[in-house]
Amino acid sequence: MALVKNPKYLFLVVMLACCASVLAFPLADLSASQNHALALVLLIVPLWSTGAIPEFLTALIFFLIAILSGLTSPAEAFSGFSSTALWLIFAGSVMGMGIKGTGLGDRLAVVLQKVLAGSYQRLIVGLVIGGLLLGFLMPSSMGRLVMMLPIVLALAERLGFQPGSAGRSGIVMAISIGCHIPTVSILPANIPNMVLSGAADAQYGIQLGFTDYLILHFPVLGLLKALLLIAIILWAYPARESNHILAQAVRPEGKLMPSLSRPQLHMSLVLLVALALWLTDGWHGVNPAWVGLAAAVFMMMPGVNLVNPHKFSMDVTMLLFIAGILGVGAMVNSSGLGSWLAQQLEQAFPMSEGNNFGNYMSLSAIAFLATLPTTQAGAPAMLAPMAQHFAETSGFPLLTVLMTQVLGYSSIMFPYQSGPLLMAMHLSGESAGRVLKVLFPLSFITLLVLVPLDYLWWDLLGMFE
Repeated sequence: MALVKNPKYLFLVVMLACCASVLAFPLADLSASQNHALALVLLIVPLWSTGAIPEFLTALIFFLIAILSGLTSPAEAFSGFSSTALWLIFAGSVMGMGIKGTGLGDRLAVVLQKVLAGSYQRLIVGLVIGGLLLGFLMPSSMGRLVMMLPIVLALAERLGFQPGSAGRSGIVMAISIGCHIPTVSILPANIPNMVLSGAADAQYGIQLGFTDYLILHFPVLGLLKALLLIAIILWAYPARESNHILAQAVRPEGKLMPSLSRPQLHMSLVLLVALALWLTDGWHGVNPAWVGLAAAVFMMMPGVNLVNPHKFSMDVTMLLFIAGILGVGAMVNSSGLGSWLAQQLEQAFPMSEGNNFGNYMSLSAIAFLATLPTTQAGAPAMLAPMAQHFAETSGFPLLTVLMTQVLGYSSIMFPYQSGPLLMAMHLSGESAGRVLKVLFPLSFITLLVLVPLDYLWWDLLGMFE
């Protein structure tokens, strides 16, 4: 009876039944290995989605089954360990330790307190809009969170919001989601955008321009989505204790930026150099992950000791989780299962030339559902090869079909779909359940309201001609 009352476990039971049925009754249009890969996806993804067992344990189960069954090679299963996403998370954790350990986070929190303190509503608005604007300056959601999350956590502590409180959760959601999801509307600001841009150029010779991309996506997926996010956070985490807390939190007097100690100054220089290299990665060509890793190594070098290497410890469960997610995406794409899934989605959401709104909504739904087994970055890699076919079926220009993928991967429902959100959970200690309380309504309202509204904007821009 308790199982039925809890939708999370009911969903898990249904998906496990689907997994068993695929093994018992293989699909005729899939090879044996593809059927087994599909069954494994139907086992692993629901376990991650529901959190029925620890996420890292699910990743280990994937590694074990995938390798022992021969579904994929060890090199492919463990390919996530060589991915830039994993090493950027590692580097971000080290840099977060340095920001907290040197006390720099507290100092910068004083600055934010002077600017944003006054009311809880003002604080949430400032963090979400600030996170969105940072998307114009820093090319990586991971990089933005590495810089901002330790500072914002220190601010929450200064304002008296304790771990587990609604106020602290709201503050964490504002910076974590605000730095990531609305910035999908800015071309170089997120990894999925760059995957899509690279695929469009490599496969079709289409080069996405910064300004055209911004005009198409920013008004709805950027600005309106940021405002929607603010409203949802204030609804989900109203922080009823905030009036008393913020009334007691007097804004610090004196200079806007207090003087820094030597370790804090050194940590600031490391962050500024890393920021400069992140901003100019198009010029020097060094991936932001390796910039972050170099900063992390430097911080732990003898004589620097911004993070003491002899006392260094890190929770590896998040790294195993990330590696598992990336390994599943690699298996789905290399086995041909990704293309098959896209074809099934097309049958579930049929398109016909002349039905512009229906075709637009079908392409958006396909892009949204494609992120569930492959994550944000994997969805454009899976769907881009089929864009030409979708263009012929719908009668849309190829560029329009490619751009509908942004509508899909900007509406994630589960934290496992996004590396930056996983890192934010890891650094802040916020549970998946608290993140879902914001992601679920944000996704549903986006799909039901913002995506149809975006159709009107695209139609005005002539995207369907």
